[in-house]
Amino acid sequence: MSDSPLAPPPSFRWARRVFLTLLTGFVLLPVYVMLSSSLKPLADVSGKFRWVPSGLTIRPYIDMWSTVPLARYFVNSLIVAGSATVLSVVVAVFAAYAVSRYDFRGKRVFTVTVLSTQMFPGILFLLPLFLLYVNIGNATGIALFGSRGGLILTYLTFSLPFSIWMLTGYLDSVPRDLDEAALVDGCGPLGALFRIVVPAAIPGIVAVAVYAFMTAWGEVLFASVMTNDTTRTLAVGLQGYSTLNDVYWNQIMAASLVVSVPVVAGFLLLQRYLVAGLTAGAVK
Repeated sequence: MSDSPLAPPPSFRWARRVFLTLLTGFVLLPVYVMLSSSLKPLADVSGKFRWVPSGLTIRPYIDMWSTVPLARYFVNSLIVAGSATVLSVVVAVFAAYAVSRYDFRGKRVFTVTVLSTQMFPGILFLLPLFLLYVNIGNATGIALFGSRGGLILTYLTFSLPFSIWMLTGYLDSVPRDLDEAALVDGCGPLGALFRIVVPAAIPGIVAVAVYAFMTAWGEVLFASVMTNDTTRTLAVGLQGYSTLNDVYWNQIMAASLVVSVPVVAGFLLLQRYLVAGLTAGAVK
């Protein structure tokens, strides 16, 4: 049976297979190194690297919980990243709906300001936020510096603008006829938002939530300055496996794999929504 005229030539198919095979190996190679290193004794990890471990042990997966307070760091990261995600989504839904559906004075200035905040690196906001939190704490007694709440507000400063901009583009792709039909049926603006627009915009909302969570989960710069021993997150807490005398490489690898499982699992479960949301935003 001959190939279809529209099918790519055999050389292209073979080149694609080779490229995808090399790309897969390039992606999975670091994962294999992490997994094999996490199952080795420290002496083997510190010595010459071997592709096939001479001996395997699960001791690093046991010791990693006592070397540093990993469970506390994990809880802190879940609370901070989860709260920042929920607040980003809630605020972005209302703000994006207003920008997408209504004309108001200062709308263009607002949208340009929101988008322009993404032009500046995060380090420019570090010192101003630090001084602001310290002064607020001295004036009101509200401890923002070194607290989870302060870190959540910090993450909102750079996740919320992008969330509003991204969700606005997605809501623009939702037909306004749905809003008008809901209003004719007796729904108010909020009723139309929650009953019609939000269900239709689930892929875009999930994409925004994934972005906000991943941004907060892996952030290091602000977490290293704005937290203390009690509120430290995983991104900073993993540095505790490095001491003045030694570096527990096997425990670092084990901890990195363990704390990545929930994030990877959640990403895979929401992948179809994420792809749909990013595709709709790109088309818009």
